Amino acid sequence: MWIRFMIPAVAIILFLLEPEFALFSPIEWNGELFYFVPRFLILYLIFLSIYYNPKRAATYGLIFGLLYDVFYIDIIGLYTVLYPLMCFLANWTIKYIHQHLTFTTILSVLLVALMELVLYIFFHHIIHFTNLAFTEFFVKRLIPSIFANLIYLMMLGWAFKYLIDARVLQKLRELS
Repeated sequence: MWIRFMIPAVAIILFLLEPEFALFSPIEWNGELFYFVPRFLILYLIFLSIYYNPKRAATYGLIFGLLYDVFYIDIIGLYTVLYPLMCFLANWTIKYIHQHLTFTTILSVLLVALMELVLYIFFHHIIHFTNLAFTEFFVKRLIPSIFANLIYLMMLGWAFKYLIDARVLQKLRELS
């Protein structure tokens, strides 16, 4: 019974932890600053979309995307659209590849990279909020963010899968 509440509880915890981990950025290395952006929640939502229920993942994405827009960036609609879109892209893509944890991890990191690129294009080209050159964005923000989120997934991806599998098994027992 408790597993039913763990899926949204983990999403809430990850939503609250993202800005705390963002405080560790930037990191200075060899006299240069490198920024990494934790994307814990969207990684979790991608796992939900692949292993559990894509509609529920998109619903969580819509809710948390709206909360993210309201509390963190004050541009309503950006994350509200991107989070569910990434969930649907994950579900659509996984139909063509195996659902193994390794492939899911790679797909998740690639989707986060895609989301970062969309955000860069939005902030740089559409609303002209930043003047960061693409090469600087790529080297000092995108690559470090990909590595940081990959390390995060390597540490907790199996736990996400375990939790989601436990919920799926609980649901099957309730039906039988």
